[in-house]
Amino acid sequence: MSADAHHEQPHDYHLVDPSPWPAAGAAAAFILFFGLILYMHPSTFGDGLEKTITSFGFWIFMPGLLMVMATMWVWWRDVIRESNVEGHHTPVVQLGLRYGMMLFIASEIMFFAAFFWAFFDASLYAGEAQQVARTAATGGVWPPKGIETFDAFDIPFMNTLILLLSGCTVTWAHHALRENNQKDLVRGLGYTIVLGIAFTALQAYEYVHASFTIGSGIYGSTFYLATGFHGFHVIVGTIFLTVCYFRARGGQFKPDHHFGLEAAAWYWHFVDVVWLFLFCCVYWWGG
Repeated sequence: MSADAHHEQPHDYHLVDPSPWPAAGAAAAFILFFGLILYMHPSTFGDGLEKTITSFGFWIFMPGLLMVMATMWVWWRDVIRESNVEGHHTPVVQLGLRYGMMLFIASEIMFFAAFFWAFFDASLYAGEAQQVARTAATGGVWPPKGIETFDAFDIPFMNTLILLLSGCTVTWAHHALRENNQKDLVRGLGYTIVLGIAFTALQAYEYVHASFTIGSGIYGSTFYLATGFHGFHVIVGTIFLTVCYFRARGGQFKPDHHFGLEAAAWYWHFVDVVWLFLFCCVYWWGG
């Protein structure tokens, strides 16, 4: 028996080799969030040290962020190598990856459901007699007294159109790949990335000019948690699509082998749908 036949894999599954990146990613995430907590809560170690703790937290947060980004880079590099170079992503493995992505998106839906639940509980029962503290904070009305909300048909509506258009461009890119049209694949991904950056820029502008903060009672906390985490997901999705863009330019996607792009498109459509709920419920109805 030849050496190749002796070492040939007798099944369609991929048994992942030991990797240092999960441990490195966990350590980087711990450093990042520890620095972030110190930066956001400088009074944790007592009064009088706020300025020092804030500076200390920033200089812990930044290395943690760089470590997370480095871990993402090398981990994704290994996954791409397993797929394109080593050929481990068989149809059976790709099916498992699809199920994994579906479950991940389902968990993200539950994540946002918690924020929507908090928002609706506060807005529908702003004058609940049994919750005296809430009634005192809101004045028994929604939006609470003193809160100047955003005009839903100003920047939020513009961002809605941007995300809906980006959903069209990423779908165009996916269909172009299935037709083996590499030029339109790259073009569609490029347009989607530009639209994602435009959305983030407009939301940052909106935050800077907001008349309330996350500390402005229950409205500020529920508003910024829901829209802020959605904005974070837009940034993650934009990075996801940017990786796919450069992979597409390198010719790494094939009409019958492109789960990376498919997963990015699913994630982006999920981000679109969440924003539609945010626009209708938080900006329009809740405002």
